[in-house]
Amino acid sequence: MPTFSSNDAQINYQTFGDSSKPALVFSNSLGTNFSMWQSQIEFFKASHYVICYDTRGHGASDAPQGPYTIDQLGQDVVNLLDHLNVEKAAFCGISMGGLTGQWLAINHPQRFSHVIVCNTAAKIGNENAWNDRAVLVREQGLAPIASTAAGRWFTDPFIQSNPAVIEKLSNDLGAGSPEGYASCCEALAKADVREQLKQISIPVLIIAGQQDPVTTVVDGQFMQAAIAGSQLVEINASHISNVEQPQAFNQAVAEFIQA
Repeated sequence: MPTFSSNDAQINYQTFGDSSKPALVFSNSLGTNFSMWQSQIEFFKASHYVICYDTRGHGASDAPQGPYTIDQLGQDVVNLLDHLNVEKAAFCGISMGGLTGQWLAINHPQRFSHVIVCNTAAKIGNENAWNDRAVLVREQGLAPIASTAAGRWFTDPFIQSNPAVIEKLSNDLGAGSPEGYASCCEALAKADVREQLKQISIPVLIIAGQQDPVTTVVDGQFMQAAIAGSQLVEINASHISNVEQPQAFNQAVAEFIQA
C-alpha cells in the first residue's frame, strides 16, 4: 500500500480508477479503515478517480501519540491531495470523517468542488464523554469498545442478517491502535464548527440516518439550516449508512456530484 508523509505521520492511502477523471476522496469513521468504503469504491471507480485513506491513528496509517486535533485530521487530507497533485476534489466523509469534511469546507474551500458529510454533526457528542472513552481505551484497549460497536453502528435487522459484515468491522476495530483511537476521541472532544458553518460557500450534501442514535437527523437539520444552499437527504439506516444502505447512499452522492 502506498503511504505519504503528513507532518508527524505516514498516512496509508489507495487510489482506484483513472487519475484523469474527477477526484473523489472518502474519509472513514472512528474505529474503521478505508475498507468500509468498498461498496462506494466499486460504484464510483468507473466515473471518478477514487481516493481512500486511513485517518491517522487508524488502519495502516501511523498512530503517533496524541491528542490529535480536527485541524490535523483536515490538513492530512489537503496534504494527500498535494501528494497526488490533485488541485480540486469532491470529498465524502462519515461521522468523524464528516466533521473533517466540514473543517475542509470552512478552511480550504478552493480545494473542493463538493463536500458530502454523512452521519455527523458540527459538534459530535460530549467533551467529557470523549475524554472518558480515551482514558478507557488507553487503559483497557479496544476490545470493550469493539464488543458493543455493532449496536451503535447498525439497526438490529441489519446486524441479524449480515453477520460477516459485522464481524469484519468489529474485528477491524478491535485490532486497531488504542493510542490512535484515543487520540481521535480527544480530537472529537474539542472539535466544534457550529459557529463557522455559516462561512461555507461550496456545495454541501448532508446525509443523515433516520435510525442513527449517535448523530441524529436533528444534527443534520442543524447543519442544513446553517450552511447556505446545502441539501439534506435522509436514509433509512443507523450510523454507518454507507454500509447498511449502499444503494441509497451511492445514489444520493452520485446525484449530488452530477447536479
